[in-house]
Amino acid sequence: TEWAMLGGAELRHSCGIKSVYPNAQGTRLIVVDENDDGFLYNPVTGDFTPIPEFPANSTQVMWDKSDKNIVMVYDGGNLHTYVYAPITIRGPMVMKLGPLAIDSNGGIKMEPQSFPLSKGWVPILTHNGEITCQTAAGQLQAVTSPTYDHNDEKERNNKERQLLRFTQNLALLRLREAWSAALVLNKPRYWHALANKAMQVMDIEMAIRIYRQIGDAGMVMGLESLKYLEDKNLLAGHIALLFMDYSMAQDLFLSSSRPLSALEMRRDLLHWDQALKLATTLSPSSVPEISVEFAQQLEFKGEYENALKMYEAALNAMDEEGNLLATDAQQTTCMGGIARCTLRLGDLRRGVRLARESNDKKLCRECASILQSLKQWMEAASLYEIGEQYEKAAEIYIKQKDFTQASKIMGRVTLPKLHSLYGKACEQAGKFQDAAAAYKKAHDMDSVIRLCLDQLAQPDRAFSLVRESGSSTGADMVAKYCQKHDDFRGAIEFLLMASRSEEAFALAKSHVCMELYTSVLGDKISPDDAREVAHYYETQNSLGKAGQFYSMCGQYNRALKLFLQCGDKEVDNAIEVVGKARNDMLTHMLIDFLMGETDGQPKDPDYVYRLYMALGNFSEASKTAVIIAQQEQADGDYARAHKILYNTIHELELKNAYVSQQLRQMFVLLHSYQLVKKLAKRGDHEGTARLLLRVAKHISKFPKHEVRILISTIIECQKSGLKDAAYEWATYVCSNADYKADLAESKFKTKIQAIIRRPNKDSKPESLSPCPISGQNIPGTELECPTTKDQLPMCVCTGRHMEIEDWCFCPVSGLPALYSEYIKYLNAEASNSVDDMESAVDKATAVTGGAMMSKFKRMASKVVRALDPVKGEMVSSLDLKKASAEEAKEYIRRYNSVDQGNDGKKLQEGGVEEEAM
Repeated sequence: TEWAMLGGAELRHSCGIKSVYPNAQGTRLIVVDENDDGFLYNPVTGDFTPIPEFPANSTQVMWDKSDKNIVMVYDGGNLHTYVYAPITIRGPMVMKLGPLAIDSNGGIKMEPQSFPLSKGWVPILTHNGEITCQTAAGQLQAVTSPTYDHNDEKERNNKERQLLRFTQNLALLRLREAWSAALVLNKPRYWHALANKAMQVMDIEMAIRIYRQIGDAGMVMGLESLKYLEDKNLLAGHIALLFMDYSMAQDLFLSSSRPLSALEMRRDLLHWDQALKLATTLSPSSVPEISVEFAQQLEFKGEYENALKMYEAALNAMDEEGNLLATDAQQTTCMGGIARCTLRLGDLRRGVRLARESNDKKLCRECASILQSLKQWMEAASLYEIGEQYEKAAEIYIKQKDFTQASKIMGRVTLPKLHSLYGKACEQAGKFQDAAAAYKKAHDMDSVIRLCLDQLAQPDRAFSLVRESGSSTGADMVAKYCQKHDDFRGAIEFLLMASRSEEAFALAKSHVCMELYTSVLGDKISPDDAREVAHYYETQNSLGKAGQFYSMCGQYNRALKLFLQCGDKEVDNAIEVVGKARNDMLTHMLIDFLMGETDGQPKDPDYVYRLYMALGNFSEASKTAVIIAQQEQADGDYARAHKILYNTIHELELKNAYVSQQLRQMFVLLHSYQLVKKLAKRGDHEGTARLLLRVAKHISKFPKHEVRILISTIIECQKSGLKDAAYEWATYVCSNADYKADLAESKFKTKIQAIIRRPNKDSKPESLSPCPISGQNIPGTELECPTTKDQLPMCVCTGRHMEIEDWCFCPVSGLPALYSEYIKYLNAEASNSVDDMESAVDKATAVTGGAMMSKFKRMASKVVRALDPVKGEMVSSLDLKKASAEEAKEYIRRYNSVDQGNDGKKLQEGGVEEEAM
């Protein structure tokens, strides 16, 4: 009673057992039954494995002494070799050995084969393929099995021998030796064959090693996750899955410790029908989800009836306690699927009701699309409207002529095509206002114009629309309307917009509307049209207008003759024509006219100046401007002379032309004289005296006011402490007989005579400032560099020479000024200070770093406005910007540029020495 037989130690077979051949340890047995079938019994695991192609008349079975998995069976003439694999993906297996072939993809095919022994030989034992036999004479003889005859490492460089070695070891399941041979062969098909065999016998470590060798990262990662699985069936299932044998994988998963893997596999493969069967028993909670997925697949395939059943099954699935298994999201999906399938199957009322009750815009759009394919227009449109696809809903309403419903949603439609379609439908129904509004939203302005003219009696609106859109078709319709209603001016305008210029010209000619015709064409008038217009005006004796249009069509000679016939009133146009033509003959013709050679009446010299500018002859234009300015200066009109000089300099600089020093010096002199009153008003008597001294040196250029200027010079010099200069000029005035009469009438006569009687020749040194070219300190009013002898630009606020570090340009005139002095000038001349925030807000917002309101107020309080010192236009301190040293030096270079002799068109970059700069 204390002893009991182990379960695996007892074997019961279905028929009688003929013989038993145990191995040396008695742990495995070859069993031959009375049917001469062979089996391998493993009492440790209880496995009873059939042996394929077992010989019927076996007489001897031998276990290999060195390899416990090799068995040889002798049938009296031939020897059969078998290998036992206790662990494979298909369970324990016994395979009969023979020649093994490997295809190009690594597939393995083995032909079972036996080999004969010599007659009279009887096998006794086998060791590593070497069989010891007893001969008929009683002697022992050894022979090697063909499945072992190349099973060594000799001749590694012999590829054929290594291939035999590889295939024999692969057949014997000796994977380590096969690996060594594969390294020598090193071809993909041998690696794949070895990997397949390793996977078959579930040697995961070897399989990982092989796939890593051939660089298959995916398989390596997949196998790495499996190598720690201890359940053989679970591991075999995953291997079968890798080999895409899904049926075997499912069977293995179900027999493993984790049968849920079978369900997961079917779900991942989208095998929903099989997954649903497995879920019913393995995971009832997954039934709704799988049913929904299965239903969606069926719906996609068009199997709507089966899909409907699946959706309903998923919706109604319950657990053992009667609770619904489907989640809220799954229920929503099911209801949507039921609605779609119901519509597909023809139950429209139920499908539409379900879609409306769902409040799901996406579902409504899907159901609407189904209804549209079924030609259920109104139901489809209503669902499109609920689904906020207003364009599709509107399109259906319009096609079905349901304008009431369409009008409710047209405000939400953005597609121009639909608005156009709606407009056409409304027009056919006689709803012209609605049609016009729809056409406008569709950007079909031609249709709006047509309705305004033909149906709505709104011609003014049609005219405005054509002018805004520029539509030639619309213009053509409006032109016909105007002609029909005798509105010829409107007809001309719109005929031109419709590119029907010939008809427009005929109307303009016949109804005296040529000015309208030309104003509409403007600068876009063609040469042919301009010639026709010019001819018309010439016949009407409107020579000035005729000349303008002859100029537009390039007939400059004829245009000039007509302008000259008009006399002084068309001189400006004549100059413009000559400037365009650049023809010597026309130029001389105009010059003769300006000089009075044609009519004996010389014209204003300013015309000559403008002619030279138009011709691009800047040198002559500059000389003419000097002559004109000198004449104005001699006549005492200093302001006009000043303006002429400034305008000339400004135009020449804009055209990058040479500006002569004579022109600049005349401007400097006149501007210095103009600054005298401003400085005197500010109480700057020394500055006033210095500028008057500059003017006094050229007193002959001011013949109308010589004595007055000299007296002012004497008085200001006396006030500012320039006693020597006051005495010098007082002596000059009193000793000049030409000035005695004017001096006698002056209220300063006694004062001037006192200066002479009590001479005081004390001099006051002038303040120094750095020269912008050489950097030397020179007197402030000195306008010549002591080193290079180049002219120095003058500050337009003080009359002093410019300084590099304090340089700015006047925002109005563009001339240089000392920045600090310009600020002082604005403060002195300002008509009002800007102390309100609105005038300073643009600049104040530029303050960074979160500035407070006080900063805005402080900035506003510093803003001043006044008239600039050159042109007399308003300028603000906010407009002043300091110039960089490079900008200042560039201006000095241009200021001292040298004429190259090409009509003043080219500038030489010399004039300022590099060392001084």
